Amino acid sequence: MAKPVRSLPVSPVARSMAKRVRGLGAFRSVGFPFVAPTTPGGVEPRRGKSDIGVDYDTAWARRYGVRLARAMVVDNIERPLARFIADPKISGLDRLAGLKGPVIFASNHASHADMPLVLTSVPSRFRHRLVVAAGADYFFDKRWKAVLSAFALNAVPIDRSRISRRSADLPAELIGEGWSLLIFPEGGRSPDGWGHEHRGGAAYLATRTGAPVVPIHLEGTRRIIKKGASRPSLASTAVTFGRPLRPEPAESSRTFAARIETGIATLADEQVNGFWEAAKHAAAGTTPTLRGPDAESWRRTWVLGEGRRRARKAPAWPKL
Repeated sequence: MAKPVRSLPVSPVARSMAKRVRGLGAFRSVGFPFVAPTTPGGVEPRRGKSDIGVDYDTAWARRYGVRLARAMVVDNIERPLARFIADPKISGLDRLAGLKGPVIFASNHASHADMPLVLTSVPSRFRHRLVVAAGADYFFDKRWKAVLSAFALNAVPIDRSRISRRSADLPAELIGEGWSLLIFPEGGRSPDGWGHEHRGGAAYLATRTGAPVVPIHLEGTRRIIKKGASRPSLASTAVTFGRPLRPEPAESSRTFAARIETGIATLADEQVNGFWEAAKHAAAGTTPTLRGPDAESWRRTWVLGEGRRRARKAPAWPKL
């Protein structure tokens, strides 16, 4: 028979350590530790993934049922409303004849009215396959705004504060899937009505995906709702589409971005001086810039002439 094994004496210290280990096991079963681990000084703590802002998932807004509902809203509510409020004069659509998607529409930006006005003015073959690059810090900072922007505008969040891989990859993927894109190369609304230097987003996406860029110039939308205004006013507007632009071989995104900006400025010149004069200015390289004079703010406002233009009056009901 095997001899029984005698247990060795256990010291008080070992007995105390065994109790602590058993206690740690109990803590681990309920999710020990109770507080988040600390971060060393000078190291930026890693943030958990948010469900709003640039991380908001808009894939649901491109599903068939949602697209169908949005098409009904755009065609039957947004489009008539835009016609009533903005009374747009649309020109240049003949320059898009034969053009098929996907396309990158690049427009100047002076008002919140710009997005719905372009969305309801582009040809129908693009309208319902169009996504809008919108600032994540404004249109997606709250859940209700994110849901409304994704549904009504088919917007996708773009990080305007820094270069973001997601902000570049998502639009490129959607263009690759056949979606057209509306982007405002200035990166935000103009604070004074004049144009600002273009960022390279539209040029980069065109170079990366091979999609053509269609310049658009909007005139009069600032009179509808200025930056900081709480409600819109009636005003006449103009929407002018330009000829599609493509990057030249070995052309840098910076150079192409400048060419897109010049294309939009040419459309603005065309609205003021007519097609022939604008074409001569473009050929001579004398197209007026959209950035306005290098002067004090009051003089820039005076030259812009917004104060001398009157908003369109609301139509009166007929007398019975």
